[in-house]
Amino acid sequence: MTEKPALLIIDMVEDYFKDENHYPITPLARKIIPVINLLIKEFRKKNFPVIFSTDAFAEDDFLFTGKMHPHAIKGSKGAQVVADLDMAPEDLWLPKPRFSAFFDTGLEKILRDQQITLCAVAGIATNFCVLATAMDAICHNFKAVIVDDCSTAFSETMHAQCLDLYRKNPLYPLFRVMNSEDFVSEI
Repeated sequence: MTEKPALLIIDMVEDYFKDENHYPITPLARKIIPVINLLIKEFRKKNFPVIFSTDAFAEDDFLFTGKMHPHAIKGSKGAQVVADLDMAPEDLWLPKPRFSAFFDTGLEKILRDQQITLCAVAGIATNFCVLATAMDAICHNFKAVIVDDCSTAFSETMHAQCLDLYRKNPLYPLFRVMNSEDFVSEI
């Protein structure tokens, strides 16, 4: 691979892992933590950047005027990266006010400054923030890979259906869906 990748880990915050919130994504998100941690290890071995980008909403956020309940409030414990992920001091953490990690975070400049050419996207939820980040990577002229076994949605069916839409797409090879093992073998 001639690409220089960055790993973007999306929305793996404490609020999504609280059992008392009864989010259907919680047990599925717990399952991907060990695989994400293995991918983080591979990125660090090769000195590629690991970037966490997480929801950080205002208490009176516009998004909460719909069906979405307040969560991941900027500055709260619930908006912090879940403790089970292997986050290191050298990793970047970019709280985001909307779905994409590129929205009001300075991510594009950070990636350009490090000469990144490809964004490997992992985390939750596949059909919202993971997909929005991957699409925005393409819109900012970076290649993108959604790492399917390091991402999940509110159901396994929803995750699979979303990714099946993009496994064969006209943007290939600029935009791909791959599992972590295949991706690691390329980097």
